[in-house]
Amino acid sequence: MKYFKEDEKSDKLVCLLCQHYCKIKEGKTGICGVNKNIGDKIECLVYGYPAAMNIDPIEKKPLYHFLPASKSFSIGTVGCNFKCPFCQNWDISQEKEINKSDYYSPELLALLAKRKECESMAYTYNEPTIFYPFAKDVAIQAQKLGIKNVYVSNGFESTEVINDMVGIIDAVNIDLKSFDEAYYKKSLKGDLKKILENLKLFKKNGIWLEITTLIVPTVNDSHEELTQIATFISKELGVNTPWHISAFHPDYKLLDLPRTSYDTLKKAYDIGKEAGLNYVYMGNLGLENPTRCSNCNEILIDREYFNVLENYLMDGCCPKCKKPLEGVFS
Repeated sequence: MKYFKEDEKSDKLVCLLCQHYCKIKEGKTGICGVNKNIGDKIECLVYGYPAAMNIDPIEKKPLYHFLPASKSFSIGTVGCNFKCPFCQNWDISQEKEINKSDYYSPELLALLAKRKECESMAYTYNEPTIFYPFAKDVAIQAQKLGIKNVYVSNGFESTEVINDMVGIIDAVNIDLKSFDEAYYKKSLKGDLKKILENLKLFKKNGIWLEITTLIVPTVNDSHEELTQIATFISKELGVNTPWHISAFHPDYKLLDLPRTSYDTLKKAYDIGKEAGLNYVYMGNLGLENPTRCSNCNEILIDREYFNVLENYLMDGCCPKCKKPLEGVFS
């Protein structure tokens, strides 16, 4: 895809990476700070310059129904298109200075992942949509080596990018941070309606989807809001869409709030189950998070925190009643 277009009413270029659709003057960058109008095109300034690289368990993304117990070669850059006050990676997401001392080509990153026996590449840590031109090229190289590709995102991709992901990105975990339109606009600098539309488009496009909600005390932990989130997932995305409810810890600009309690997570868990969701997981508290068969309740994957203790699946199916588990399994 082409990542920009000319603005019909000015000499600016319109960035096509995310739903901000920034109209950028020559010499300037968009909201993310890393995509710049250089005159004849918009250049992704972080292309080839990851700010973070790690080998993570896929469960850390978190993706629980995608190649369980496998390793994922994870990269992120500086920059973001949101301004979340609770960001746990704010030191890179809110950074604009790009360290260009080491260049990593897409071919090299894919080869490193292969050498480290990773089954997937993950584009994560900051918002990968802002470095999609880089991520896409890495993903194509990874595919050539039999490596799958996953995205951990705030869900604010442009429609063009989500459609372009088909056949390239195998799975996404999207943060549904709130169900309050005003909070999204004022505090996060996003748009709830567009994110909800994007979630439905991911599902329609056949990209494996899991949802994460970081539950922040006094911000999005009311019974009403959690019910709205769970109901949307159940009705619009399907009862087999995994919902990860994650515990907040004080960070960045929200240092005065308490950690999310177990009782609050349990309340959210119960709300998710009441909404009909088959797979609800409580994260960031070091709890056991088994995946159970939605038909017979047999434990299919036994896990604790990011560790898979036992995988009982047989060819992706329940060993007891033979029902296939929804997801992507090797």
